[in-house]
Parts: sequence; structure tokens; C-alpha cells
Amino acid sequence: MIDSKKNSTSDIPRGNWVDQLIPKPIRPYIRLARLDRPIGTWLLLLPGWWSLSLAKPASIPDISFFILFGVGALFMRGAGCIVNDLFDRNLDIKVLRTSDRPLASGLISPRRAIFFLLILLSCSFVILIQFNSYAIAVGSLSLLLVVPYPLMKRITWWPQAWLGLTFNWGALLGWAVINADITIPALLLYASGFFWTLAYDTIYAHQDINSDELIGIKSTALLFGTKSLYWITLFFTCSIVILGCTGLYTGIGWPFFIGLSAAIAHVVWQLKTINLENPDNCLKIFKSNRDFGIIVLISIIAGQTL
Repeated sequence: MIDSKKNSTSDIPRGNWVDQLIPKPIRPYIRLARLDRPIGTWLLLLPGWWSLSLAKPASIPDISFFILFGVGALFMRGAGCIVNDLFDRNLDIKVLRTSDRPLASGLISPRRAIFFLLILLSCSFVILIQFNSYAIAVGSLSLLLVVPYPLMKRITWWPQAWLGLTFNWGALLGWAVINADITIPALLLYASGFFWTLAYDTIYAHQDINSDELIGIKSTALLFGTKSLYWITLFFTCSIVILGCTGLYTGIGWPFFIGLSAAIAHVVWQLKTINLENPDNCLKIFKSNRDFGIIVLISIIAGQTL
């Protein structure tokens, strides 16, 4: 097992609601699906909520679609985590931060994990069929990105780019749900989310930069090295510029641009306070991107309704 000062503690929270409220036999499944760590669900969900909010001009978003997307994101994020851990269980055991994950530690067998995966995918499909046929097709195509993702870190220095394509699929799906098509604004939101993911997941990857190098895992953090902050700044800039172009293209109201200024301020705060040499700081800044996504969401809703 790799003993790195930058990777010296488990990424599984202890003593929280899982330990306090969930029966012991079920706890490994909760942790396998990362239900105790909702940041991934937020980052998967928010581009979909952006799209739902922007797809219908001058109107308040449909709360029922918001709820369906929220539940669907919870299921699909859990399914994606299981797929990832099935592929990575022999790597996770070599890194202290991930060595006690349920599959790596043997608490859950691969067969049981696959069974749980099928349950989550079935639940996700039940959510998906509540939408129109075009949206069902768009949502189903996301599996072509979800399943290969864990392999990307083995074959390319840009697994964060693949994650960007995967995690922002909701921007396309949300538009398809409302309009039964995919047009330029949806593609712009998707592109903005793609660069946003490149930024925050490069930050996240810096937690494991030492151990990843030792076990042969690729990432943009390793690729960029000491130039990572420059690239992270570039990715955030691209994301915000594309968001601005989306607002101009759709003719959204002025409150959107006020809100976008707040999102810019949040990014500036991230860039000024980030310490890529400190794993705890990297995790804190990574998690703060939920707030960035919520600021953008509120900006879109305000621009559509005020």
C-alpha cells in the first residue's frame, strides 16, 4: 500500500448519519453508491437544472422535472460510482485514501455490487421513461459515456475531459425534456459545463497526484504539473465566457448577468485560495463548486423570470 503524506486518510466519512441511522449490513452499499458524499450528485445534477431552467423562456422551472432530475441524478451518480469501483478495486487497495472502499476492502463482492448496480440503473430508467421519447433516447445514450469512464485514466492523460462529457449530459437531457430536441443553447450549456468539470476535477485530481504517479494512473493534474493553476484558470474562463454567450444568444434578462458576475467572483475566490499542494484544501475548493453551480442556476432562473 502506498503511504503518502498527501494521501494518508480514508475518503469515507465516519460517525455521520450512515453510522448513526443505517443498519450495519446496509452501510457498505450506502458508501459504495457515495450516498454519504453528495457533492458528486450535485455536480451531476446542476447542469440538468440549468438546462431545465433555460429551456422554457420567461417562465419558472417545472418543479416536478426538478424533482425527477434530482432523484435520477442520485441513482445515476450511485451507478457510476459502482462502475468506477468495479474497475478500480485492485487499484483502490493500493491507495490509503481509497483502500477501505467497500469493493476494495472486500466488504461487498463484485457480484453483489453488480446486482446493486442493476437496481440503481432500473430505478434510473423508471425516472427516464417519465419524459418524452426523444429525451428517453438522449438519456439512454449517456451509458455510452458512463461505462468506459473508469478506463480513461488508464489510457489518456485527459480522463477529466471524459468526465466532463459524462457529468454534463444533463444539460442536453434537460433541453430534450422540455423541447424534444437539442439546439444551440443546450450545446452551449454542455460546453460550459465541460470546461467547468475540467477545472474542478483537475483540482480534485491533485489530491492523489503522488499515488497516481506511482501506480501509473493518468490525470490532467499529472499532465499539467506546476502549470495546473494556469490551466484551471483557463478552463474556468472558458466556462464563464460560454455561459455569457449562452445568455446573449437566448436573450435572457439582465439579472442573469448580475448573477454571472457573482459566479465570476466565486471563481476568483477559488483561484486565490487554492493550494494544489494541500489535499485538504483541494477537496474544500472542489466541493465549493456546488456553490458556483447554484449561483449559475439562480442567475438563470432570475434572468428568466424577472
